[in-house]
Amino acid sequence: MPYTYILFSESLNRFYTGSTRDTVDVRLYKHKNRHSGFTAGAMDWVVVFSEYFDNYVDDRARELQIKAWKNRRSIIQLIEKTRNGSGHPG
Repeated sequence: MPYTYILFSESLNRFYTGSTRDTVDVRLYKHKNRHSGFTAGAMDWVVVFSEYFDNYVDDRARELQIKAWKNRRSIIQLIEKTRNGSGHPG
């Protein structure tokens, strides 16, 4: 079950993009509990976007595509497009 997901931390005012073979809820739990790395800096991460893929190759490609944007506005537009029900954001 590969997913690409975006987390948001209000305390850091930052987004984090990742991909997982677990469910997004399981991965969020791991981000919030006893680990090191970027997301260890806050405990208020919430899932603001997730997208399911049939295979890990496509999932990883989508994660890298979003990370390559390096543009907060593009990430916010992706999240808003998805929330507004305008279909597949990609």
